[in-house]
Amino acid sequence: MAALVLVAAPGAATADTTIDGPIDLGTAAPFGVLGASAVTNTGLTVINGDVGVSPETSITGFPPGVINGDVHATDEIAAQAQADLTTAYNTAAGLTPMASGLGDLTDASLVPGVYAGGELSLTGSLTLEGTAESVWIFQAASTLTIGAGSNIIMAGEASVCNVFWQVGTSATIRSGAQFVGTVMANVSVTALTTASVEGRLLARTGAVTLDTNLITAPTECDTPPGTVTSSPEITSGSPTAGQVGTDYTYTITASGTPTPTYTVTEGSLPPGLTLDSTTGVISGRPTTAGTYTVTVVASNEASPDAVASYDIVIGAAAVAAPLPGTGAAELAESGGATGMWPLAAFAAVVAGGMLALRRRPARGVNA
Repeated sequence: MAALVLVAAPGAATADTTIDGPIDLGTAAPFGVLGASAVTNTGLTVINGDVGVSPETSITGFPPGVINGDVHATDEIAAQAQADLTTAYNTAAGLTPMASGLGDLTDASLVPGVYAGGELSLTGSLTLEGTAESVWIFQAASTLTIGAGSNIIMAGEASVCNVFWQVGTSATIRSGAQFVGTVMANVSVTALTTASVEGRLLARTGAVTLDTNLITAPTECDTPPGTVTSSPEITSGSPTAGQVGTDYTYTITASGTPTPTYTVTEGSLPPGLTLDSTTGVISGRPTTAGTYTVTVVASNEASPDAVASYDIVIGAAAVAAPLPGTGAAELAESGGATGMWPLAAFAAVVAGGMLALRRRPARGVNA
């Protein structure tokens, strides 16, 4: 069989979402099997862990199957476990893979990380080697198929507590397979005759179907759930233009967890404007016209930072046009360049004066 080829996921130019520990399953953690529409068993299946279903009620095949745990059929515990499963599923689906484009995992030996593919499958052996804190998360966009007799080998101190399979549709574990990890299927999970699972079979919207299986939910999982971080990505467009003497405001926005902060790293803002590092708001009253090029970095605890360069254009102050007939003093107060009268206003004043002179009688002249 050809060796597995890992394709690196897109890197520095895009935002990355990472987790520094296992997926948090919340109240779904004690369940060996959790379905949405039904849990159905044939044969002498043994489940070491809780069994639940929600929102439907059907759990059948026990006996002859054996449940070494609690049973929760459409109660509050099962409903909350389904809600927590949805949260965990979305968390796993939202992580940025370190390798993508995977298919058949047979004969691969994988270091801890997030791995993605369309239809993931296993027809032989898969080795996962690491420490007790190492985490493996597999993202299958559509199906997961574990072939008959396939097995997953945990090497070193690697723990079954920290292996997760997020499946976009349904998962099938075929006869005699020895499977490891928590399956979080968007639809359904099927385990065929004599397949064994060290982990959990959890279905969000469909059924879990069993046939003479051994399922053991992990216990004593000491590594605390991881914290999800996502690197910033600036989502706002170009800043609006401003004008000298006029209040200005523009908000730079960026996605990311934790919430990013903002810093000017190159260039300078227009005089009179400042950047709020917490909110990303550029505000103030510009004092000098011109075009100002500035580089802003959005950063948080996740890498890489987001960088954007802007040209902020500040126009000259507006000059109000004088009304016809405005006198010299009034014109000067309104911002006229020299305080001179406009020609039309001067002509109107002169014409008015001449008319008054014609109407005034001459002094010292007898009628």
